[in-house]
Amino acid sequence: MLFKQTGLVLEGGGMRGVYTAGVLEYFLEKDIEFPYVIGVSAGACIAASYLSKQKGRNKKVNIGFAGNPQYLSWRNYFKKRELFGMDFVFDEIPNKIVPFDYQAFQENNAEFVIGTTDCETGEPVYHYREDYAGDVLTPIRASSSLPFVAPVVEYNSRHLLDGGISDPIPLKKAEDDGFGKNVVVLTRNKDYQKSPSRFNYLVKRKYPQYPGLWQAMVQRYRRYNETVDYLEKEEEKGNVFIIRPNLPLKVGRIERNPRKLEDLYNQGYSDAERRFMDLLSWKEKDIQFQDVKV
Repeated sequence: MLFKQTGLVLEGGGMRGVYTAGVLEYFLEKDIEFPYVIGVSAGACIAASYLSKQKGRNKKVNIGFAGNPQYLSWRNYFKKRELFGMDFVFDEIPNKIVPFDYQAFQENNAEFVIGTTDCETGEPVYHYREDYAGDVLTPIRASSSLPFVAPVVEYNSRHLLDGGISDPIPLKKAEDDGFGKNVVVLTRNKDYQKSPSRFNYLVKRKYPQYPGLWQAMVQRYRRYNETVDYLEKEEEKGNVFIIRPNLPLKVGRIERNPRKLEDLYNQGYSDAERRFMDLLSWKEKDIQFQDVKV
């Protein structure tokens, strides 16, 4: 079931992305596909296995390895200054332990855009299939590299970090790329508003060579809240269909409890299932409108 002329936009959120994994697992079971997918941070990670159509892989990786210290631990941080074991996550797991199906990913005709943040400018940098070709994991790694707890990624002559810093919910980018209708999966509940960070001064100390990054971090809360406001206005117009948690999540960015993560995964799956008929109705209205317009 291809949702023609419709984009799929995925928010990040660290381990909160397990919610998105549940949503996309339901989409896989229903054979729901999109011609355009854009994600940042955890959203980009989850999207990769969705586009390679590997049912169950996101659950196996993001929940099955959550308690593994090589995947996520303070030990990683003290040894390598990275909370997530980035080589383990983006090399050993996809290439050896739970193989990522590169061929199936390449055969999927959907455009997959990965959002990152340029440390020098603080501006978003988007990576398309033609940019990364067979090396999709490096831009995903860059998009998932959180400040303070992951090293800066050098890629295509840029210094990159978490895509959620500069464009936390890349809806406008999807629109700029020609997709006026979008399904958006969020990892925060309705009415959530991001507050200014109390640690912005630490960004300046940690990354004195990247003033653009510091400015982006300072403005991050405002950009997020403005994006959510815009998103909800587009929803009212019928241009956006949102799937998101009903209540505040009890899982944070670095949650390691498998039971909590599985509950969150099931919540995403259930929410997608519950909204499925509404989703079809939303898309059907769009098709009818196009037929009338013609």
